[in-house]
Amino acid sequence: MDIAFVSNVVYPFVTGGAQKRIHEIGTRLVADGHDITIYGRHFWDGPEEITHDGITLRAAAPPADLYTDNRRSITEAIDFSARVIPTLRRHIDEHDVVVASVFPFFPVLASKLATLATDTPLVTTWHEVWLDYWDDYLGTLAPFGKAIERLTAKTPQYPIAVSRVTAERLASIDSSRVRVVPNGIEVGRIQTTEPVEDGFTVLFAGRLIDDKHVDLLLEAFDRVAHTAPDATLGIIGDGPERDRLEQQVQTLEHADRVTMLGFLEEYDDVLAHMRAADIFASPSTREGFGITFAEAMAADCTVIAADHSESAASEVIGDAGFLASPTVDDVASVLERALKGERPNTEPTTRAQRYDWDTVAEQAEQCYRRAINNNW
Repeated sequence: MDIAFVSNVVYPFVTGGAQKRIHEIGTRLVADGHDITIYGRHFWDGPEEITHDGITLRAAAPPADLYTDNRRSITEAIDFSARVIPTLRRHIDEHDVVVASVFPFFPVLASKLATLATDTPLVTTWHEVWLDYWDDYLGTLAPFGKAIERLTAKTPQYPIAVSRVTAERLASIDSSRVRVVPNGIEVGRIQTTEPVEDGFTVLFAGRLIDDKHVDLLLEAFDRVAHTAPDATLGIIGDGPERDRLEQQVQTLEHADRVTMLGFLEEYDDVLAHMRAADIFASPSTREGFGITFAEAMAADCTVIAADHSESAASEVIGDAGFLASPTVDDVASVLERALKGERPNTEPTTRAQRYDWDTVAEQAEQCYRRAINNNW
């Protein structure tokens, strides 16, 4: 197959989950003899078209700032989309299938325009579907976000979702069949990472935003810390809630056993902390997938996640972890059991194998073939 991916950002020149997924799947498909091209912004050094890790990188637009006031720039997404149409259109006959990630939405619409009146199908990868979350994110501009999301979902495509939760939310907008191909992890890399010597008993890693409910975890840990006198809690991450959470830590009875580590630049440092931890806890209520749960299982942590309709945590961890309602009482109860050594029915490392990138790439390849053969 000759596969074109459309993404304004390209890994490893700009890090992030969506572009890393393209890179990991793409490199494995290249190894299997497929041709892969990524149309993106020119974030790499050198000419507009290069080969990196066997993948052709083709610049459709110059580099640009991706964020405005800590939010993804709408004008950047529109600019990239306008520029990618003629570039992709010139080369469209070279490709058997075009794959575009959501979001942003505009590159999906641009990719569809570029494939019009051709036999090249469009596959989309949906990482999240926001629906009413637009109200919190954009406020008075929420109707605009909802309209673009709906328009994108209604655009003819072969949709892939990274979880059943995301698939069901997408299906609530459009009834087309949605296939599920999860996000992946490097199981071998995680399991061969050397644990840090000064690790924590309980660990959280993620962006410090309201939906992660780190405040609940702090209160829950403080409530049960007396039952495990040597237990410690480490919080990895940064975000708009950091100052408030640091102030909260100072009010805890066991504040001396809680450490705010901030953002760790090196991914391997995060993995090293996971490998050292006994428990990974994240009572997040909004997860399109929840990659840290998979990583923590691969690191053999006992995972504690929130049981919530807008989180894919229960789907990701199955019976290889524990679920708690997003309340201090329930998180504290489950955390106390885990601190006493209770383990889930399925070994976390066994569950993690299903998210290895090799497995995920095989599933993605099957979906791309289905789109090409019009057998979705």
